[in-house]
Amino acid sequence: MTELLHAAASPPNLLATGLLIFVLLYWLTVMVGLLDFKTLDLHVSPDADLGPDAHGPHHAHMGVDWINNALAFFNLGRVPLMVFLSFVALPLWVGSILVNYYLGNHSLLLGLVLAVPLFIGSLLVAKVLTLPFVKLFASLEKDQAGSLNPVGKVCTVLLPTSRQHLGQASIRAEGAALTLNVRAASGELRKGDTALVIDYDAARRCYLIEPYDAR
Repeated sequence: MTELLHAAASPPNLLATGLLIFVLLYWLTVMVGLLDFKTLDLHVSPDADLGPDAHGPHHAHMGVDWINNALAFFNLGRVPLMVFLSFVALPLWVGSILVNYYLGNHSLLLGLVLAVPLFIGSLLVAKVLTLPFVKLFASLEKDQAGSLNPVGKVCTVLLPTSRQHLGQASIRAEGAALTLNVRAASGELRKGDTALVIDYDAARRCYLIEPYDAR
């Protein structure tokens, strides 16, 4: 145990150890009720797509769509960020300890270089390990959305949306914030805009929204 602690605190393993400690402290605060497990969540549009006019007036969405697709590949947006990060931190830490031990490495610089392929490998491991949780959280969100019935409620746009591009919006109901995949019924809606949820598009699995002015 002493050797393991010494290895964890050695320079080449400091990055992996720091990430693991951060994750453990986060879950400790969740267990004692100081934070919700979705406090540090990401708002990712898992079904982001490029419309036929992606190279026209909406070309600014291309970067956002690419990032959304990349994050969705690793199940981010489908599982909470900290759940995913937990499955990254442990294999990264174990891999860092073992690789640096067998290489006899005590250099921080070489440890940082080795951390790059180890991190990429840990992302792929986390993708596989979080697959069972995708359907679980999707089912939980579906039940929550069904019980709150977002149609007719006012929401705040989190990710820009148009008729061609999927975005996200948040509503507050019964004291809880609910994130929805949305499309604009017409025109464009930008981040921070206030909108009204008018219908549910079952084919595209998203809600239709339109601009809303409370005045």
